[in-house]
Amino acid sequence: MAEGLARHLLGPEWHIASAGVETHGLNAKAVVVMNEVGIDISHQYSKLIDVGYLNHCDLVVTLCGDARDRCPITPLSVKKLHWPLPDPAQAEGTEEEQLTVFRSVRDQIKWRILTEIK
Repeated sequence: MAEGLARHLLGPEWHIASAGVETHGLNAKAVVVMNEVGIDISHQYSKLIDVGYLNHCDLVVTLCGDARDRCPITPLSVKKLHWPLPDPAQAEGTEEEQLTVFRSVRDQIKWRILTEIK
């Protein structure tokens, strides 16, 4: 969701790449809630962090404690932000309750992009 939102909100002058410390595939609920706001992420896929790529970034944003704690060390020249958001894939309850968690995380990511990056 973060990659799709960042691409949409920041525009083509930004090179956006999303990766994690593990690959899990694309979550269907993420696709659903992003489609609700007119952003198609169905062609995105789960990628592993590339240390070489990180070393050439201007900004790295981690979205959960696990990523922050396990993300490879980047040079001091790379700005790092940590947004301690819940992992919506861990949401429990009914389908609608899980989608509500995905929507909340989606909206928090959007707000942070607009207030902390843009």
